[in-house]
Amino acid sequence: MIRGQGASSDEQLAYILKSLDDDKAEEVVQINLRGKSSIGDHMIICSGRSSRQVSAIAEKLVERLKQDLGTASRIEGKETGDWVLIDTGDIIVHVFRPEVREFYQLEKMWLGGDASMTPPPE
Repeated sequence: MIRGQGASSDEQLAYILKSLDDDKAEEVVQINLRGKSSIGDHMIICSGRSSRQVSAIAEKLVERLKQDLGTASRIEGKETGDWVLIDTGDIIVHVFRPEVREFYQLEKMWLGGDASMTPPPE
């Protein structure tokens, strides 16, 4: 991938997963949205241990996407750090504090409580 040419959604996905791993995001779940929704190709849900970590994970991800891939992202919720949404256009990333994640249960909404929900391969 050459900087500035724009990354495919699969390249963005791999980059985002690596960034989340580097920043110690927990319980990372990847949901393929292709054919299920027009909001994007992928959704990623993960947790940070504190509001501070949630905000830091989101800030670093947005900075890295812009700097390394030339991808501009919209970000919401960073101020409180309970739940941050990052939208790259192709990929939606939710970073939660564990209690807030449990409350919203997005995985169940998108996967229907499917027991096959597994983290992405390493």
